[in-house]
Amino acid sequence: MSTKWSRRLVGLLLAVGLIAAGCGGSGNQGGSQTPPATQNQQPQNQQPQTQTPAPAPQEETRLVIYTGRDQSIIDLMVAKFEEKYPEYKGKVEVLPMGAQEIMERVRAEKANPQGDIWWGGTQQALSLAVKEGLLAKINPEFASKIADGYKDPEGHWYGEMLLPEVIMYNKDMIPADQLPKDWDDLIDPKWKDQIIIRAVPASGTMRTIYAAMIDRFYAQDGKPDRGYEWLLKLDANTKEYAANPTDMYLKITRQEGSLSLWNLQDVLIQAEQEGMPFGYIIPESGVPILVDGVGMIAGAKHPQAAEKFLNLLFSDEIQAELSASRFQIPAIALDESLQPGWLKELTPKLKAMDLQWDVMAEKEAEWIGYWDENIKGKGK
Repeated sequence: MSTKWSRRLVGLLLAVGLIAAGCGGSGNQGGSQTPPATQNQQPQNQQPQTQTPAPAPQEETRLVIYTGRDQSIIDLMVAKFEEKYPEYKGKVEVLPMGAQEIMERVRAEKANPQGDIWWGGTQQALSLAVKEGLLAKINPEFASKIADGYKDPEGHWYGEMLLPEVIMYNKDMIPADQLPKDWDDLIDPKWKDQIIIRAVPASGTMRTIYAAMIDRFYAQDGKPDRGYEWLLKLDANTKEYAANPTDMYLKITRQEGSLSLWNLQDVLIQAEQEGMPFGYIIPESGVPILVDGVGMIAGAKHPQAAEKFLNLLFSDEIQAELSASRFQIPAIALDESLQPGWLKELTPKLKAMDLQWDVMAEKEAEWIGYWDENIKGKGK
C-alpha cells in the first residue's frame, strides 16, 4: 500500500474513533466520563423517590347526560350531584332533547359514544335500544327497589317514574260541564282547530299516546287500519303541531287552542309552578301509563360518574323530593310516609289502559312513520 493511502486510512480511523467517543452509551455531553450508578445508588443531592399511584384520568371527572327532562329537574339534579360530589362541579354536561332524538343520537354514536347517561326514555325506546346493543348492563344498588315490570330483566335500563298520559286543557276556555270525558270525544268535529299537539316523531310522550290509540284497535283486529282512521280524524281537529313543549304551552295559554294530549307531570308543573291555566282530564276508559326510565350508554367514557349519578337519582331522598316538588310518580317502592298528598289523592283515580306494550315497542316506529308520511296534515 502506498504511503499516501496509508495516511488516508489512518486519518479515517481516527475520525471514526472521535465520532464513537462523542456518541457513546454513557449519555454524557462532553469529554469527561462518569462511572454508571449502581442499581441502588441515588444521584447526588437528590432525595430518594417513592412511587405514588397515578392520578385518575381527568376524563373521568366529567359526566355527559342526554335527557328529555324538564329544565327545572335538570338544574335540581345537577346541583344535588355537584353538592355530593364536588369534584364534578362545573364538569357535568347536559344535552336536553326529545326522547326520539336521544335514540337517534345514541344510535349514530354507537361506534364512538359521546354520552354517558340516557335519562328519560320510554320503555319502548329503551327496549329497542337494548336490542341494538346501545345500553350497558348494570346492577346498581337501587335495582331491587324497582318492580320487575318497570325495568329491563337483564339490567340494561331502569324505570324512574310512571307517566300517566292525559288530556290537557285551558281552564279559561272550556267550562267544566263541556269538557271531553274520553279519548274518542277528541275526534268530535266540535273540537275542530281547538287541538294543539307537540310534534309527534321527536316526542316520547306523543309517540306513546299515538301508539296506544292504534293499539286499542290492533289488539282486536291484528292490524292498525282503524287506529290510522282514528288519528286521521284527530288530525282534522288539530290546528297545529308545536315544535316543542314550550311552544305548545304558550299557544294554549294564548288561547290559540284549548286542548292537547300530554303527560300529567308536565301539566301539573306548568299549572302549579308556572301559573299557566292548565287542567287535566283522566279519560274514563283509562290512560296509558308510561314507564319512563334511564340507562347507561354502552361504551360510556365516564361509567364511574354515571353510576354515582344514577345511585343518587334513585335514592329515597331524591325521589321523595322530586315527587313532592316536581309531581313525579316514582317507579321505586317509596314508603307511604314519603309520598306527598297529591300522589296519595291521585292514585285511586288512575285507571291504566290495557295495552300490549311489547307490541307497541315492536310496532311504534312503523306506526309513527306511517302517520308522519300519510296522515299528518291530511285530515282537513
